[in-house]
Amino acid sequence: MTDRGEEKPAGPEVPAGCPMCHSTHRIVDPVRAETHCAECGLVFDESEILATPPPPTESPGSEGSGRGIGPFARPGSTKRTLGSTLSITRDGQGRRLDWHRRYEFQHLKRVMVRQTSRVVDGPLDRTPARNEIQSVGVTLGLPAVVLGEAERVYREAKIRGLFRGRSLPASVGACLYAACRRYSIPRTLGEVAQAVGAKRSEVGRTFKVVQRGSGLSVPGVGTRAFLTRYAQELALSPQVRSTVESMLDKAREDPELSGLSPHGLVAALIYIAAEENGEHRSRAQVARVSSVTEVTLRSTSRLIERIWGRPAEAPKG
Repeated sequence: MTDRGEEKPAGPEVPAGCPMCHSTHRIVDPVRAETHCAECGLVFDESEILATPPPPTESPGSEGSGRGIGPFARPGSTKRTLGSTLSITRDGQGRRLDWHRRYEFQHLKRVMVRQTSRVVDGPLDRTPARNEIQSVGVTLGLPAVVLGEAERVYREAKIRGLFRGRSLPASVGACLYAACRRYSIPRTLGEVAQAVGAKRSEVGRTFKVVQRGSGLSVPGVGTRAFLTRYAQELALSPQVRSTVESMLDKAREDPELSGLSPHGLVAALIYIAAEENGEHRSRAQVARVSSVTEVTLRSTSRLIERIWGRPAEAPKG
């Protein structure tokens, strides 16, 4: 008996002697999967060094085949491609290919692109939608998790055939707007439409089709999210923010203000609260940050002042 294994005869018959020391004692090493001489250490070539791996077995509590190998690739990542870089001009050693080989590699590249883009549940690597989502996401300053959700919404809507007859900018804008609302990111429909280069009405109609056809739960973005964003961009003090928060609680219980848009209501309350606390912000500044027109901001602020009984702003002469 040794540290590396146990001593046992090679078979029922007396084994042949070692060709070097003529010893008949052999040791089977289960770690290295080899048999060697106990005296001189000569390895006998009688067993396989590498055994065939057993077939994968499924555990009762696991889902799937258990054959997934490799790191996790999130939906929308570039890990679902074949991993081969096919050049159509030179080979692996840098030598130029003749026209027969170039034509063959062009065909292989087309087949690879076609096969990777036809994966139903795969990413959007081979479609222009993913590039559009990534570029618009950078423009709007959206996090990666929102872009991944937009890609997932786009993929499900495309599988259901909800984008037939609609332009790519409107489809991408609708998916981005739905992803922003699902993660409570304060982005208005007008901002998304301007970023994708489509009309606001077209993006809105596509969003309604996606929302109804895919059955997604798309909650509305709360006014608190718009308040945090606008107050940060306008550099408002905590006193103005607390005033606006109390006014929002009051406006939520007022039925006459229930039909106003969230970002327009927040913009009007910020303008009124800033004037009350001595932090003057012009209508142009508030309108630019909140993506509303000055006319809408003026009419909304005057409506709030009229309902709550506050004195209207005197006209400037």
